[in-house]
Amino acid sequence: MRLKNFLVALCAAPILAVAAPNEQDTGAALRALDWHKGPATEQVVGKATLKTADAGTLFLDESNSTQFLKITGNIPEPGVNIVFSKSGDWWAGFSFNPIGYVKDDEKIDADDLLKKLKNADDAANEERKRLGIAPIFTEGWYTPPHYDPQTKRLEWGLKLNAEGQTVLNYTIRLLGRTGVMSATLVSSPETLDKDVISFRKALEGFEYNSGEGYSEFKQGDHVAEFGLAALVVGGIGFI
Repeated sequence: MRLKNFLVALCAAPILAVAAPNEQDTGAALRALDWHKGPATEQVVGKATLKTADAGTLFLDESNSTQFLKITGNIPEPGVNIVFSKSGDWWAGFSFNPIGYVKDDEKIDADDLLKKLKNADDAANEERKRLGIAPIFTEGWYTPPHYDPQTKRLEWGLKLNAEGQTVLNYTIRLLGRTGVMSATLVSSPETLDKDVISFRKALEGFEYNSGEGYSEFKQGDHVAEFGLAALVVGGIGFI
């Protein structure tokens, strides 16, 4: 594992935390976690399954995912599953927000969303300072937000600066019947392009549980009060 890649998006806007400085101790603690090796069918936060293709794809249950976040210097969050690709050397965090059915007919203004993300930096960094975690700053889009109405996936890539180092988060929101699954890829500028391809390939094994799919919406289901733009700026508390 490349420890420089132990970064994760947390809370409202994309927030990053770097790993602990003692890489030897960190590596040993990570190896001690209960990693599930593929191929297997894993439960993702109780709302979906992920079929891991081979032994090179590792998965952590919620308890071990919490430990992973602590070990790597991140704010632990409940309801998270971590997936790690040994072949691609990337990792991703999965979480679900039960906000209801999100209508996907909203147009996305990438420039306006970027301004909102940058404006959120100060408040987010105040929280990071309180927790003793280094600040980060939004630099710009790596890939502007774009939505695929066929797959019901909203994707974007964001460049951030953490202690002088440019790091990248690539996020995919998978719309469901009762909420939205967040899958955030953590990568480095040098490998992001190939890691995104590998990440998307891994997501081919993702499937909502019966009754949770976007197409299974029924009259009377709860409809979210926000649209696609809110899923990008993170005002509804995704990791």
